[in-house]
Amino acid sequence: MNPSKPICPHCNEPMQRWATPVGSSWDASFLWVCFNDQCGYFVRGWAFLEERFGRRASYRHSLDPLSGGTGPLPVWSQAALRDQILPDDNGDAHGDA
Repeated sequence: MNPSKPICPHCNEPMQRWATPVGSSWDASFLWVCFNDQCGYFVRGWAFLEERFGRRASYRHSLDPLSGGTGPLPVWSQAALRDQILPDDNGDAHGDA
């Protein structure tokens, strides 16, 4: 585990750097995001959004490194947004260092 990575408060797993899209409203070039598919926040999100809004989607916990703000990052599948995970300093895009 890399001690410089924030820990997800919902599952206690290290979060990964995720590149914010060009032209987005985020000031940061990346967000810290929990990509643990067993994270309770992510798992519960599927049922919540289906029941509340009739949408097959969920969300992942995110942390803005500039503001310190946290919130949901919407996803439409388990694989969604993984292509924007940034490699760690050791080149590992999955953060398994």
